[in-house]
Amino acid sequence: MGKKRVILIDLDGVLNEYKGDFFKEYIPPVKQGAKEFLEHLASHFNIKLFTTRNRILVSKWLIANNLDHIVEDVTNVKEISWLYIDDRCLKFEGDYSKTLDEIRTFKSWYKIN
Repeated sequence: MGKKRVILIDLDGVLNEYKGDFFKEYIPPVKQGAKEFLEHLASHFNIKLFTTRNRILVSKWLIANNLDHIVEDVTNVKEISWLYIDDRCLKFEGDYSKTLDEIRTFKSWYKIN
């Protein structure tokens, strides 16, 4: 089997219980199902976390939640990846007008409910 592709996954709002209330020194608890999700992905891909949070704090959070063996690296750089998973993004499909409409009406998943 060849080299695994990289998936860059956002931390807040994807892997933890973040709901928009950012605290610099506190990372919310791991989201239910996140570990199993990462384990499944890691069997097919190299997993990296993409976050603006302090790397040491994130590393401690990964260890505390027994996720450190699954995640290959933590970065705040948009590295070359096969796929990005984030709670605050849009997929550009070639139509600027449609993208502007999506920007105007955008809500994170935790703001919809």
